Amino acid sequence: MPSLPVRNLENESVGTLELRDDVFAAPVNPDLLWEAVRHYTAGLRRGTHKTKGRGEVSGSGRKLWKQKGTGRARIGSVRSPIWRHGGTVHGPQPRSYAWTMPRKKLQAALRSALAARFQDGALIVVDAFALEAAKTRRLRQALDKLEAGRSALLVEAGSAAVSLERSARNLAGVELLAAPAVHPWHLLRYPRIVCTRDALVRLQAAARPAGKRNGAVA
Repeated sequence: MPSLPVRNLENESVGTLELRDDVFAAPVNPDLLWEAVRHYTAGLRRGTHKTKGRGEVSGSGRKLWKQKGTGRARIGSVRSPIWRHGGTVHGPQPRSYAWTMPRKKLQAALRSALAARFQDGALIVVDAFALEAAKTRRLRQALDKLEAGRSALLVEAGSAAVSLERSARNLAGVELLAAPAVHPWHLLRYPRIVCTRDALVRLQAAARPAGKRNGAVA
C-alpha cells in the first residue's frame, strides 16, 4: 500500500498517511487526462467573438439602382455580404464552449492525475496550514522549507482560514483551492501540490472507483 509522510510547516515529519491502492496505484490514462484538460480549458474560453451580419452593419437599406436597364449587376443594398464593408455571412457569434464531461470519466481522470503526480513525487502532505496571522512572507518561508518551489497548488479540505487566504493571494504562482474544487487540470498544471492530510483523504475518496465508494477511507 502506498504512503506519504506527513509534515508540518517546518518540514518535520509528524506521521504517515496510508493511501488507497485503487487510486494512487491505478494505471495512468493519458488520453483521459487530455480529455479532462480539454474539458476544463473549454470552460475558460470567453466566447465573446462576434462579426456583424448584414442587418448590423452601417449603411442604407435602399436599392441603389433599378433592377433592369442599367447594364450593371443587380444589387439590393450596400450592406450585402458581397460588397466591401458589407455584412459577414456565418461569422462567429458569442457562444459558450463549455461541455459536460461524464461524472465517472471525470472521477477516472482525477484518479489518473493523482496517480501520475504521486509517481512524479509531486505530492507534499502537511498536517495543517497553521498560520498565526495573514503573513505572505510566513507562507513563502513555509513553502521554501517544504521545497514546494515558486509555483504550487495548495489544497485545503474545506474553506480555508482567512489568514491562509490572505497569505496565499499575494504569492505569484501559488493557488489555493478547497478539495471539492480541484479538477485534474489543477493537479497537472502545478509542479508541486501541497495538501493537508484531510484534503488528500477527501481527494482520494472522490477519485476512488464507483464500485468501491462504500468502502472505508484509508
